[in-house]
Amino acid sequence: MEDVSVRDLAELQGIPNEYLAKIFTKLAKADLVCATEGIKGGFRLARAGNRITVHDVVVAIDGEKPIFDGQEIHRRCAIFGDRVPAWAARGACAIQDVMQSTEKGMRAEMKKHTVTDLALRISAKASPTYGPEVAQWLSDRTSNRQ
Repeated sequence: MEDVSVRDLAELQGIPNEYLAKIFTKLAKADLVCATEGIKGGFRLARAGNRITVHDVVVAIDGEKPIFDGQEIHRRCAIFGDRVPAWAARGACAIQDVMQSTEKGMRAEMKKHTVTDLALRISAKASPTYGPEVAQWLSDRTSNRQ
């Protein structure tokens, strides 16, 4: 497949070009896509889709920051004032424990699925003409660039 421009992908998906351009900049910095210059330039995957996980994409876009950023609120109860009892300060916040465990499971699940898996899921539910229609639409857009 030819390289695809961000502008064309944004129009295809009905999302703002500027938003998608920022995402593709991050994907390129993470070596998930590579760019080509010129009128017919654009982006393509930097490696096979079965070697790029959903987790890779999420980390490229959002970084490794935690999804839940607990603030240890169990130590800030108003009735404690400046004297936090030992039992309240002992261990991690119960909510934070649950959220960290959930995040760990979610990240493990994202690592199991690749870009190719997503493409196959879309292909399985779409009409048989969808893929060729998208390819033709993109090809027409590339051919019409001058």
